[in-house]
Amino acid sequence: MISRAGLSIIDTLSTGQQATPAELATEIEYSRAHIYDVLDALVAEGLLSESRGNKNQRQVRVTDHPVIETYRTLRAELSHVDWVELLSPATLRVCWYLDEPRRVTDIADRLSITRQGVHNALSPLKNRAMLSPSGPDYALHDDLSPLLAFARAVVIHEHRSRVRAVAPSVTVEWCDPKRALVRVQTGADTDALHNSSEWQLTGLARFEAYGLQFFLAGEPAFWYAPDEEPTPAEVVCHTLVLDSGSRRVSYAMLLIEKVDIDREKLASTARWYGLEREITAMYRPLQGEFNISEEVPVALPSETEFIALKEQYGVS
Repeated sequence: MISRAGLSIIDTLSTGQQATPAELATEIEYSRAHIYDVLDALVAEGLLSESRGNKNQRQVRVTDHPVIETYRTLRAELSHVDWVELLSPATLRVCWYLDEPRRVTDIADRLSITRQGVHNALSPLKNRAMLSPSGPDYALHDDLSPLLAFARAVVIHEHRSRVRAVAPSVTVEWCDPKRALVRVQTGADTDALHNSSEWQLTGLARFEAYGLQFFLAGEPAFWYAPDEEPTPAEVVCHTLVLDSGSRRVSYAMLLIEKVDIDREKLASTARWYGLEREITAMYRPLQGEFNISEEVPVALPSETEFIALKEQYGVS
């Protein structure tokens, strides 16, 4: 996550100017040694570029990275706010969840922190009247969409940087501040993630753990969630995020049936992935309702197809 020092540098350079480490140290009042460390990290992550100026002095400037561009938009549209002072790494993580009204307890559970930790992160936003409370729920005001965009760009960048340090071909398909679902392009990167303790197989590759083994065309998907095993409900959601075609929907339904995933548990999990309507539709044939006349958001198998699939894989 971008530190306050890193955000200070980005803020100083966001107008397009370039500067030396000494000039930045004077401007933002961090030690030159710390400035060098932060600059090295920002350059390595592609947020800054560097060149050599007069007397071979190191000079840096911002790139057109999504993190930089979303911060520029935030600064331009809400220039009256001191964003460097307001945005700590903790506040940026909590902002990820403020696209809709959410309870503090739900955010705390997702981040694996205390409710007080969430309140502390929200405090700078509350003090500036940036939240729209609705009962015990909080969300950002509608005119703060640039802040949400910046927070999301920072989180996605953090996950992409982490995984590409191990597996350069990987793309991030879904993430929140603590978790990431990634797609792999090469066998070498699959091996690298297999050998990393931080990453676990998910999607169709995970079905084998439940007694269901399918032919995988291409490389498997991986899941980053420190200290958490993906639940069957999460594996269903990961499968649909990666591919919501008719075959994947049928396989996901097969896993639901095989493991007898609780409908409320799966619906609760699906909300974080934006899959509520899809999961609701999938449970209708699972409860015997195959002749659905209205349009549904996923391609459901016919009764004959699903019975044949269950027989093929021995699911009763």
